[in-house]
Amino acid sequence: MRTLQYIFMTLSAMLLATPAFAQGSGISPFAPIGAGIGMGIASGLCGIGQGIGVKGACEGLARNPEAGGKLTTTLILGLAFIESLAIYALVVCLILLFVKPLGA
Repeated sequence: MRTLQYIFMTLSAMLLATPAFAQGSGISPFAPIGAGIGMGIASGLCGIGQGIGVKGACEGLARNPEAGGKLTTTLILGLAFIESLAIYALVVCLILLFVKPLGA
């Protein structure tokens, strides 16, 4: 476990130090890779959250069928919030890719 922690800390230090000491301006050549990884993680976790939410709603509906109306409203509202997180992550990734930094 300790070795894995050292590996992740070393990798993060290497990846964060590169832009800090860079002399050039403009967008990093690694921006598309970072945006792809970030969007993949965000969409994957949002998908897991939506799956857990639907599972809970189905279990609640199976236990108490009379609560279907309230459950459906709450479920759709929750899924919309989770989906908005994925859309925000997409917007941030697109900004990372296409917006030049100040002073460039």
